Amino acid sequence: MITISETKEINIEDILILYKVNEWSSANKPNELYKGLLNSETLITAWEGKKLVGLGNAISDGFLTVYYPHLLVLPEYQGKGIGKMIVDKMQEKYSHFHMQMLTADGKAVDFYKKNGFERAGKTEPMWIYQGNEH
Repeated sequence: MITISETKEINIEDILILYKVNEWSSANKPNELYKGLLNSETLITAWEGKKLVGLGNAISDGFLTVYYPHLLVLPEYQGKGIGKMIVDKMQEKYSHFHMQMLTADGKAVDFYKKNGFERAGKTEPMWIYQGNEH
């Protein structure tokens, strides 16, 4: 059984397993990743018993705008509705906000479209980024 909850109590080892298996470059900066997640306005985690199987975070001004930087699920748990449960939990808190934003590529684009997100006009994603998975 999967449990979804908002938390600030999570250990770095569980986080690193999740990020490394998904090949996210932020795993190469474990201290910054850990501090960044814990300093997010919202951190939602998904657990099967004591095993972290997914997480998502939100950065927000608290009133108008929210940005969702990370949503990861262990590969063997993908396609089982865990990502949707995390998105739904975020929507409980942020659905009334004027603007909800994220950047998606690859398979994530279709996932987010199924969950109500769409490309904003003719916008182009832009960033100064030191990762290599995109």
